[in-house]
Amino acid sequence: MPSRRTFIRSLCATLPVFPLERLLAGVPLGVEFVNVAKSAGLHAKTIFGAEQRNKYLLETTGCGVAFVDYDDDGWLDIFFVNGTRFETTFPKGSEPISRLYKNNRDGTFTDVTLKAGLARTDWGQGVCAGDYNNDGHVDLFVTYWGDCALYRNNGDGTFTDVAAKAGVTTRTTTGLKRWNTGCAFLDYDRDGHLDLYVANYIDFDPKTAPLPESGPCLYEGLVVACGPPGLQGGKDILFHNNGDGTFTDVSEKAGILKKQGTYGLGVLVGDFDNDGWPDIYVADDSAPSALFQNNHDGTFTDVALEAGVAFGADGKTQAGMGVSAADIFGNGKLEILKTNFAGDASSLYRNLGGGNFEDMTFQAGLGRNTRFLGWGACFLDFDNDGWPDILTCNGHVYPEVREKASESGYRERKVLYRNVGNGKFEDVSLHAGPGILEAVAGRGCALGDFDNDGDLDIVVNCVNDVPQLLRCDNTLRNNWLKVKVVGTKSNRSGIGARVYCTPEGGHRQMDEVHSGGSYISQSDLRVHFGLGKAEKADLEVHWPSGLIDKIPATAVNRVVTVVEGKHPGGAASGVSQ
Repeated sequence: MPSRRTFIRSLCATLPVFPLERLLAGVPLGVEFVNVAKSAGLHAKTIFGAEQRNKYLLETTGCGVAFVDYDDDGWLDIFFVNGTRFETTFPKGSEPISRLYKNNRDGTFTDVTLKAGLARTDWGQGVCAGDYNNDGHVDLFVTYWGDCALYRNNGDGTFTDVAAKAGVTTRTTTGLKRWNTGCAFLDYDRDGHLDLYVANYIDFDPKTAPLPESGPCLYEGLVVACGPPGLQGGKDILFHNNGDGTFTDVSEKAGILKKQGTYGLGVLVGDFDNDGWPDIYVADDSAPSALFQNNHDGTFTDVALEAGVAFGADGKTQAGMGVSAADIFGNGKLEILKTNFAGDASSLYRNLGGGNFEDMTFQAGLGRNTRFLGWGACFLDFDNDGWPDILTCNGHVYPEVREKASESGYRERKVLYRNVGNGKFEDVSLHAGPGILEAVAGRGCALGDFDNDGDLDIVVNCVNDVPQLLRCDNTLRNNWLKVKVVGTKSNRSGIGARVYCTPEGGHRQMDEVHSGGSYISQSDLRVHFGLGKAEKADLEVHWPSGLIDKIPATAVNRVVTVVEGKHPGGAASGVSQ
C-alpha cells in the first residue's frame, strides 16, 4: 500500500500548479511532543553563569547532554553536563554537579551521580560517548573550561576519571585554561581504536578578559558580555588513541592547527565525500567553519571554503553553533545542518558529491526563520515515514535581551520542520505539541527513544533551569527499526559504521553511527530508521574495517544488534532481535 507521502507525490505529478508544501499543509501531524521531565524525575537545575546579566562570555554558552545506555541494559540513561557561577559560594553539599540519571524502564529516572562517581563542580561544556578502550562499556568524555574528564566506564555502574593518565586533560603550554567545547570520538586512521577530536573556543582568562563596560560591548543597544570577535581564538585538538589506554596529541602533525577559522563549538564527524574515511566538520562562531577532509595518511586538509560549507549563502561568516548530518534525498550522501545566531537562518548544505556542497537553506524553506538563536541541531525522523526531518533547539545568548520587546526573548521555543520531499521542509512547530512550544533558554539537545516505544524523544539541557524531556507521542503507527552495531575488527562502538536500510517497497536509507554532534551533545549510538508501513527491511552495515554485513528481510519494530563479521553473506545468524 503506498504511503501518505507517495500518494501526495503522485498528486503533485498530476496537479503541478499546487506546490507540495501546500498539499501537505492541511495534513494532520499525528505527532506531538510533551515535556515529561518533572514526572520522570529530572529535577536538578543546570547552573551556568549569572541569571540576569553576564559579565563574561563564558557564562553564555551553556552545556550539553547525552542519551547513553551506560549499563547496557537496552534502556537509555541521561547524562547532563553542569556548570557553575563566578562570584558565588555554594553551601557545602549543594554545589552544582553534572548528573547521571538511570532509566527505571517505567518512564522515570533515578539520580545515580554520586554512586557512579561523576560528581564534579566546574565549568562543564560538552559531552561525547564511545568505547575508547574496546572493553564493551561505553565511556564518556566531558569538556570543560580547564581540564577535561575522560570517564572510563568500569562496567559495574561506576566511572573513573582517567583523563590525566590517558593524556587528554587538554592543558595549554601557556598556563591559560583552554575553553574546550564540542567533542567527538572517531577512528580517523581506521585502526580499530577510537581517537578524539576536541573543539576550542578561546583560551579564556577572567583576569584579563574585557568587561562589558570596557568597550562598551553592545548588542542592539544593550551592554553585554564581550566577544568572541576581538578575542584570541583557541586551537582545536586531535588526540590519537595509542591502543594502550593513552592518547597522543597529533593536532600539528595531522594539520588541525592549519584550520582557517576559530571559536570552535559543534563537532560533526561523517564520511562526507563517500571515500570510506571519516571527515570532520566544525561549526565556528563568527568565523569560517571547517571541513577537515581525511587524507588517509593520518593528516587532514581544511577544504570548507572550496567545498562550500565555510560561509552562509551570502558568502559571509556566521555564528555557527550546532551541527547534524543526514541523507535527506535518499541518495547515499550526507547533508549538513548548522544552527546560527539570531538574525540568521539555520544553514542546510546539500551534498553534491565529489566533495562539493551547495547552500540550500532558502530553497529548503529554512530561510523563513531568522529570529531564533539556534544551538542544538538534529535531523530526526519524528513521524517514522522514512525521511529525515529537522529540529533546532533555541535560546538567546544574552539574558539581557528579555528587556527588549523587539527581540523574541531570552527563552525561545524550538523549531520543527517536516521533510515534505525533494529537499523541501515545512515548519510544523505550532502543531507539534506543548513541548516544542515551551520557551526555554535551550542549549544542548540529544535524540533517543528513552521509553523504547519506537519513536524518537528529545532531551534538552537549559541554562539556569531544569531540563526538558520531550516524549514523542505518535498516533501514526508507522513501523521502525533501530540498529545497534558491535565492532570486532572495527572499534567496539562501531562509530563510523555506515548503515543502509531498504524497507520493503521503499527507498534506500542511510545513516552513520555518530559520536558527538548537535550542540556539544550525544544522541543514542543506535541508528534509527522510520519505515512507514513496510513490514520488512533489508539491512547492510559497512564497517570502518571495510567489512560488509548484510541482513535481508528483517522484521520491523525491534532493535537489531549487528556484530561485525557474523553475517557477511547475508545470513541472519548472529543477529539479536
